[in-house]
Amino acid sequence: MMWPFNKPAPVAVETKSLGDPTAELLELFGAIPAGTSISNADALSVPAVSAAVRIISEAAASLDLKLKRKVDGAEEDVADHPALKLLAGQANSWTSGYELIRDLVAAALTKDFGGLAFVTRVGSDPREIIIYRDSIITYDLDDKTNEPRYRLGSLTVPAANVLHLRGPFSKSPLSLARGAVSMAKAMEDYANGLWSNGARPGGVIETPSKLGSDGVKALLAGWKAAFGGKANAGKTAVLYEGATYKQMALTSVDGQFNESRTAQVLEIARAFRVPPGMLFELSRNTWSNSEQQAKEFISYALVPWLRALESAFNRTLLTDEERGEYRFAFDVDDTSQADLTARATAISTLITARVLNPNEARDWLGMPPRAGGNEYANPAIDTAKPAANDNQAPKKQESA
Repeated sequence: MMWPFNKPAPVAVETKSLGDPTAELLELFGAIPAGTSISNADALSVPAVSAAVRIISEAAASLDLKLKRKVDGAEEDVADHPALKLLAGQANSWTSGYELIRDLVAAALTKDFGGLAFVTRVGSDPREIIIYRDSIITYDLDDKTNEPRYRLGSLTVPAANVLHLRGPFSKSPLSLARGAVSMAKAMEDYANGLWSNGARPGGVIETPSKLGSDGVKALLAGWKAAFGGKANAGKTAVLYEGATYKQMALTSVDGQFNESRTAQVLEIARAFRVPPGMLFELSRNTWSNSEQQAKEFISYALVPWLRALESAFNRTLLTDEERGEYRFAFDVDDTSQADLTARATAISTLITARVLNPNEARDWLGMPPRAGGNEYANPAIDTAKPAANDNQAPKKQESA
């Protein structure tokens, strides 16, 4: 249906702004148009992306990993299992357990196929874990059950020999946020050209007569040679043949370019579920909400990946017989070690409530037991004189 009076509808005039550049402006100044595809290498060159990947993967690898065994309804730590030695020590002769866990999580954060590692066994015991280069280990899914089928080179290998860590939706957070990352990369490249190379047109040279193509080229070449670049900034311009120079004014949107870049950092933080303050976007951080953000990072960003890692370790590194009795577990309590006051308060409260005895608390701190430390007592109300704390291990009782 035509506009009334058979006239075409009025066309809205679009205002271009350097502070909120369109794809055409970005292309004009040599930047990548937002929304285009971006490689993983280019995406990781965006500081917010690399920071988010590093903080999750390195935090996961830094935590103490334990193997728990259920005995009479309680769990005790197991220290001599061959799989634990690989994960807590050396995964192979050139990769530490820390590097293995870090790289598995980093791959799951950035690649749709996730983190893949092959477990070499002697009998039923795992002897080494190797992260091969991309495309060496591949897999496809069954059309009906989604059961993965793995290949190492040209050989089909059992799933029990492959450590596989994947993100939700069978996509990595980086892929799901590729549009936001592409926008951030485009704005970063645009800003780099804007300030380092003088990409923003500072003004327009007008002449009363026609110069022709050769005259325009000569005028621009002379102008750039005399005034282009940071070294020539602030010099006085001299024009000839009646030419005039008009300064281009910045709009209010141009002044909000940094705000636009901050918005992209927030988008990336949302994609990886990392608090903005941990990506050093501190515009809204306070002393109180920084502590709360740290707790939310552990609960909502770190712990889900830890649980996925634990499940992968339990599936691949434990036998069917061991799986009901043993389990891998990350010690999330280690995240409170930096806050000595909070850690001391928690230990004191648990001892007072008779949930822990002093020796259990000392074990939590990595200290040896002491004589008389196995009693569950409340030091605030119990009047019995406690045993002297000589920091010596309790004496073993001789069997009758």
